[in-house]
Amino acid sequence: MDSIDLERERGITIMSKCTRVEYNGHVLNIVDTPGHADFGGEVERILSMVDGVVLVVDATEGPMSQTKFVLTKALHRGLKPLVVVNKVDRDTSRLDGSVENELFDMFVALDADDDQLEFPVLYASAKQGWAVHDLDNSDESRDSMLPLLDEITRYVPAPDANADKPFAMAVTMIGHDPYVGRLATGRVHAGTVKIGDSIQVMNRESKKLETGRVTKMFVTRGVAKSEITSATAGDIITIAGVNAYVSDTIADVSVTEPIPSPQLDPPTISMTFGVNDAPTAGKEGKFLTSSHIKQRLERECENNVAISISPSASSEAFDVHGRGELQLAILIEEMRREGFEMSVSAPQVLFQTDPETKQKLEPIEEVTIDVDSDFSGTVIDKLSTRGGEIIEFKEMHDKVRLQFKIPSRCLMGYRSEIKTDTRGSGILNSIFHGYSPFQGSATPPSKGKLISSSGGVCTAYALNSLEDRGEMFVKPGDEVYEGMIVGEHSRPTDIEINPTKEKKLTNMRAAGTDENIKLSPIRQMSLEDVVTYIGEDEMIDVSPSKIRMRKRELTANGRKRMQGKKK
Repeated sequence: MDSIDLERERGITIMSKCTRVEYNGHVLNIVDTPGHADFGGEVERILSMVDGVVLVVDATEGPMSQTKFVLTKALHRGLKPLVVVNKVDRDTSRLDGSVENELFDMFVALDADDDQLEFPVLYASAKQGWAVHDLDNSDESRDSMLPLLDEITRYVPAPDANADKPFAMAVTMIGHDPYVGRLATGRVHAGTVKIGDSIQVMNRESKKLETGRVTKMFVTRGVAKSEITSATAGDIITIAGVNAYVSDTIADVSVTEPIPSPQLDPPTISMTFGVNDAPTAGKEGKFLTSSHIKQRLERECENNVAISISPSASSEAFDVHGRGELQLAILIEEMRREGFEMSVSAPQVLFQTDPETKQKLEPIEEVTIDVDSDFSGTVIDKLSTRGGEIIEFKEMHDKVRLQFKIPSRCLMGYRSEIKTDTRGSGILNSIFHGYSPFQGSATPPSKGKLISSSGGVCTAYALNSLEDRGEMFVKPGDEVYEGMIVGEHSRPTDIEINPTKEKKLTNMRAAGTDENIKLSPIRQMSLEDVVTYIGEDEMIDVSPSKIRMRKRELTANGRKRMQGKKK
């Protein structure tokens, strides 16, 4: 069901998707939600559309931190999960009951009630296309997913909806069609609706925004939209005919109260999006101005309720608030691919104040790391230095699962470090745990940067002489400008270098005397890595063709003035 390019490339779900399956006289509305906590806004609004959940757990890894995040939201809404242990066909799968025990412990830790603790378990191989109730039962055929569909129809209750009441639907997703205009998707909570019916749009404060008529209605079958003429309570449909936004209520004109919208967790970080003022500005992008950036961000806020924007200190920039670095990095990548060119600041943690004690509070993350046993000591040392508190150490075959609680600001930058520390074997997942009194003493270690002192094209001659200063991010032929970050210093201080220096030519050179320069491979960094890598005095120069890191003040004199003001 993942249809966005970024979802397919990264193997994650970013936006929720809906479809329907008709089975044995039942209509099953299926909603796929993201698992990552950064996209929690999608999870929170989508759970209001369903009557049950299927919790899919890897038979080898067991429940992960993102499992805990989605499960927490489902249990708090009173939903009863049906558990599917997937990938049982793998050689590394744990079929000794340990995965089920870990799940039960997680349910108990999340205050599940007695009914929720009586969850049924199925074992499946989605790759091979089968599911069974009992792996040891040889009479159960392993040739289809029908046992899962049978269990869903038996275990998940029918919608608690009244078709005799006036029509009402809560909008959970919006879209656009070039022929019929704005589309609003949601679940029909009450009543029936037909093409041509008069409807109204209300916001959460019961204010009537507009009235209109239903011009088109769709449902999704498989991955394709199918037109319908009527719908009733319990259906998940898409309506055209009015301009509605996420969390609005579309209802019959006689309805006076909107459908309550779910409470969303607050944003935890912010980044500043502004006009690109680097020397490369205007050369690579299509949308360059602050008005272009503002329109695109406002459009994002319409459909993504977990993101909000506010004016920044600069008239040409905007503060974007979200749940985490991954969520905002995905937004930056989407805008970059659409042709936007802009400058983006380092993420900043959003603090809160205790209303009673007036104490400063900061967001805390619960981090789960799966790593080879050989590297567990390195990971523990690094996160302890950053202010992390280890809460679990579990050995699984030749792997170790570590759990920490750590301030969000102290975790920033470690996602890229862990790849180096564990030689690529470490997998880090985190969820928002809550707010805690500010821990001022814990700060992530700073890393020195190699900063270009001039503009031009990098040469092999210059880079060869600079390699002993640190690790390079640029290669011969790359264009750089003054103030651009071109590498990481081997010491914790910034240093200016000239990667464009050329070898002086003389008239005494003979053929064949040029050096055969061999350079070390440069560090390749994804946009997510860059977002967590830069410091407070640094920016990301984003364009459709390049992602560059730079100092906020490009000139050395400008940086000295900034340092003087801080002192």
